[in-house]
Amino acid sequence: MTITSPRRLAAFAFAATVAFAACSSSGASTAPTGTSGVPGQGGSAAPSQAALSGTVTIDGSSTVFPITQAVAEEFQIETGVKVPVAFAGTGGGFKKFCAGETDINDASRPIKTSDSADAKSEATNCKDAGVTWVQLQVAIDGLTVVVNPSNDFATCLTTAELKTIYGPDSPKDLLWSQVRDGFPAEPVDRFMPGADSGTFDYFTEVINGEVDASTQNATQSEDDNTLVTGVAGSKYAIGYFGYSYYVENKDKLKALEIDGGTGCVAPTDATINDNSYAPLSRPLFIYPNTTKAKTDAALKAFVDYYLANAATYAAEVGYVALPADLAKKQVDAWTAALGS
Repeated sequence: MTITSPRRLAAFAFAATVAFAACSSSGASTAPTGTSGVPGQGGSAAPSQAALSGTVTIDGSSTVFPITQAVAEEFQIETGVKVPVAFAGTGGGFKKFCAGETDINDASRPIKTSDSADAKSEATNCKDAGVTWVQLQVAIDGLTVVVNPSNDFATCLTTAELKTIYGPDSPKDLLWSQVRDGFPAEPVDRFMPGADSGTFDYFTEVINGEVDASTQNATQSEDDNTLVTGVAGSKYAIGYFGYSYYVENKDKLKALEIDGGTGCVAPTDATINDNSYAPLSRPLFIYPNTTKAKTDAALKAFVDYYLANAATYAAEVGYVALPADLAKKQVDAWTAALGS
């Protein structure tokens, strides 16, 4: 990824801050670790950033991956801290995070907090393992529905039509003519994220009315690039994923307008930000391990840097930056979670 001027300037500013801290800070104070992931409960003062080293491990949402990867690249260059970023999906990432295997989970939906008769929730698993967290929003995304550029009949779909395509009762041999009268009698070639994806969870909830309720007659992948390739290679294909992947592949895909009940609206920076691209506008999050961040200078510094520069990186990779007041709330939540 090419490093642009705003990113380079931000990184130099951060490096200067770290250097200043190294010269002026000589110690750290600590307080008892909190027992809740709720911002503001428990915490300690942050340790000195005098000598950043080590590794910050991140996994989770493939949708959040582009912005986190961009942040990680620059942070590694300027500090020497290793920041490997993977994308097992939001759910797969939370399994690792709540087991203490990673320091941060990228998420395109909130952490699950309700236990069921069959399984504990993600939040309960974290609590049982002694992993505390804070939810920090880093950008806004518009989940984008795309078709092949040679598709000359579909420009806007209603949420009801999306349910016809992706709902749990959708037949295996669905034809486009069954989606809407006037569409061709050609099979719908469906692509969608895997079941561990927060994008899958969000789409199934707002379109199909229930999380995980979905057709089994689609090609699924946790890798959004695989979905891009699939839709780009099939004339009658359709798929959905995060806005940034559409922005990166505009020459290969056609984004559809969505009618959520008030008319057709295209996904753009403006419509995603003002939520008129409903119901497919959504927040994107990171979940840092606050227990570890209270004693791990590299982890704390990485999150500090992420929040300070999220707007720049979000715009660079194709997402919508948070409004200034909402961005400040994330910094305040992070500070409160650490007790500083």
